[in-house]
Amino acid sequence: MDKILIVDDEPALRRALHTSLAASGFAVEEARNGDEGLSAFSRSRCDLVLLDINMPGIGGIETCKRLRTLAAEVGIVMVTVRDSEDDKVRALEAGADDFVSKPYRYRELVARIRAVLRRMRVRATPPPSVLRAGDLEIHLERRILKKGGAELHLAPTEFELMAFLFRHQGAPLTHAQLLRAVWGPEYGNEVEYLRAYVRSLRKKIEDDPGRPQYILTEPWVGYRFRNPADPDSPAPSGDEF
Repeated sequence: MDKILIVDDEPALRRALHTSLAASGFAVEEARNGDEGLSAFSRSRCDLVLLDINMPGIGGIETCKRLRTLAAEVGIVMVTVRDSEDDKVRALEAGADDFVSKPYRYRELVARIRAVLRRMRVRATPPPSVLRAGDLEIHLERRILKKGGAELHLAPTEFELMAFLFRHQGAPLTHAQLLRAVWGPEYGNEVEYLRAYVRSLRKKIEDDPGRPQYILTEPWVGYRFRNPADPDSPAPSGDEF
């Protein structure tokens, strides 16, 4: 049974989430703020922390950073404000594995939680040399990408970007994370440069590049690589760019 720690300063919301998550098969613990959350985590490690971004005291972002230093392997899902894209970027840069925006649907929240828990387990196993998503197949050692069994031609940088996306299936990735991982630590603000490569990849891997099913846009944040065969993967929004 996976254990979840809820860190939120709203008692009614904590109680409702506790009841619902327990009914969904999770063991649940609560904390009223970041300090209590860190103490609870130190006493009894959990598999995932559901962390509100706006709390009195040290706040969600700082709590996230401290949790990540305590345990690199714990899953962290941050609850953010829907219209604050800056909060989402800050949450991911602080070490969150995903975010869900208020107001959210419970089914969406559980799907995000289960997807993060699954990614945490995958992280703990040796990475395979061949990864699959939908009808795409990437051979990391041979540096080959196939769609429906047919090999696609990728430029070296396109392959590096594709490989990084594949390795982080389902996870939201900021523009800066992608730029630094693929192009180097001196990059981070060249968003249009990244978008040009994403447009090129979409033309090669998507049936309809204008309505992508694999490389989804997280507006103002970055991108999320989706496996269409994953039941917990987010549905395309239709406003990709």
